[in-house]
Amino acid sequence: MNVLLAVFAAVLVGEAANFQLPQPGPGSDMTLTQALKDRRTVRAYETRELNQTELASLLWAACGVNRTDGRLTAPTGRNVQDIDVYVMLPTGVYRYLAHGNQLELVNAGDHRAAAGKQPFAAAAPVNLFYVQDLARAMKADEKNTARHGGIHAGAIMQNVYLFCAANGFGTVARDYLDRDRLAAVLKLGPTQRIILGQSVGALSADRTAGKVAR
Repeated sequence: MNVLLAVFAAVLVGEAANFQLPQPGPGSDMTLTQALKDRRTVRAYETRELNQTELASLLWAACGVNRTDGRLTAPTGRNVQDIDVYVMLPTGVYRYLAHGNQLELVNAGDHRAAAGKQPFAAAAPVNLFYVQDLARAMKADEKNTARHGGIHAGAIMQNVYLFCAANGFGTVARDYLDRDRLAAVLKLGPTQRIILGQSVGALSADRTAGKVAR
């Protein structure tokens, strides 16, 4: 059974909704320079789901803990860590808990029809959403909160692009969203706002169609 299907089944019988992710894999040997050269937008993916290690590695690269003091791979001003990464999979919607390396179930079931206004988003194996929590952000700087949220989400987005370039995945950042519909699916609170979405999926070794560089 797919591990995330197992998580879903556990929730249905009343077990804990948090799933412990494995440690990220060792990653590729590609240099940063080559990853930057290969960074591109891709809208066509294999249909297969990411395995546990691939998903854990993707999320760690996006915004995981990389130091003993709890700081993350993506920077935030004054270390407010105001961006939550929501993960939409065929099994449900989850929130990534970076400090515990866990997925927290938010909304069981396949909700990818709400992932975006572009048809390919509903078929992508993974959709990530970067959600700013104003309650955390405003502790640092209320005046510039919105601008800082965009900067912080942009750092996560580029982490994902570089991870995908180095590890045989395709990705595209997306702002063409029905935010009201999506907020309901993500079960967001009044202090949360969606900054950006990003689709991710594996590429066939020989696949070049669907790559649009920019």
